Amino acid sequence: MINKLLIPILLSLATYASALEVSGTVISDNEKYITSRNMGYVKNVYVREGSYVKTGDRLYDIEAEDIGQKKNQANLQVSMYETQMNFVKINLERHQRLYEKGLVAKVQVEQLEMQYKNLSDMVAIAKSQTQEVDNQNKYFSIKAPNSGVISKRMLKAGEMAIPGMPAMVLTDLADIKIQIEVNEADLGKVKVGKKIRYEIPSANYSGTGVVKSIVPSLNPLTHTFIVKIGFKKPSRVYPGMYAKTYVE
Repeated sequence: MINKLLIPILLSLATYASALEVSGTVISDNEKYITSRNMGYVKNVYVREGSYVKTGDRLYDIEAEDIGQKKNQANLQVSMYETQMNFVKINLERHQRLYEKGLVAKVQVEQLEMQYKNLSDMVAIAKSQTQEVDNQNKYFSIKAPNSGVISKRMLKAGEMAIPGMPAMVLTDLADIKIQIEVNEADLGKVKVGKKIRYEIPSANYSGTGVVKSIVPSLNPLTHTFIVKIGFKKPSRVYPGMYAKTYVE
């Protein structure tokens, strides 16, 4: 009877003993560095490190005084061209009536038609310029591209925002994986879809995940490949935590 009870335990111990133990790290597979397209002083910052944000939430604003001036100039041009176009339209309609009565030459009507067309084109161009200014203005208010948590903030109000320089790091907690590095000699033991046992000691959590991807690039220094394992994440597990995995 005792032997029958020991058999499953011994088999389990043998399985663990034969498994390849690889240390790993919990990561977010969707981490974005937030930056701006325009240079300018930061006017307002609406989040801090640890803030949870949703898609479209405003993160920070950049001063855009010159944009306001450009928009006023564009609106002024639209108003000016529309006034001129309406005046020419009234004059054109009057000349068309006179032409039907034979009181004016056709060339006069054609000249007014040409003026009306040119002014109509100018109004369209001016309106497109106002739209372009509005589009530029959107880039002075930086918003979250997806939901997540602000894991790092490198910019404060009053500081200069520079295009290409990260201002914040947005971490998507809904796309969490365990990342391990497998030696090239052991890569044959791992494939996409393979089930991998794991432990996250600090969270007192364990389970079975699935290999989601194998990065096809060898690290020449360590001769390892990056492997990402998907798993069901509880609320107490966060990026950066230490993990242990067991490759059968």
